[in-house]
Amino acid sequence: MKWMRERDLLIAQTMAFVQSVTGRKPEAEVFVRADLTAVIPTRLPDVEAMLAEKVVAPELPQATPAARPASRSEYQSDIQARVERFRAHQARFNRERDAYCDATVAKMQATLDQFPVPRSSK
Repeated sequence: MKWMRERDLLIAQTMAFVQSVTGRKPEAEVFVRADLTAVIPTRLPDVEAMLAEKVVAPELPQATPAARPASRSEYQSDIQARVERFRAHQARFNRERDAYCDATVAKMQATLDQFPVPRSSK
């Protein structure tokens, strides 16, 4: 079964990693299968040496001067313009919806006029 082999390889790799980090054997007994290849622990990078190296930060581009903040009246006029566009958009949708509804009702009425409903006599 492939998944069992993959599981066993993962366990073996994890145990090798634990051994390389702690420098000692784990307390749990490891069941070693003969058909699996041995996992060779990889050499971990020396983090302390990397931290000790002088790190030179790349130069950041010079920031452009910030634009002058808009005044209150500019904000208000922008908001009012957006509200006007939204209201015009909504009005167009309302007109289109009403026109569609009127057309649908007219089609339905024409169909009913063409095929009158028979009345039952009692």
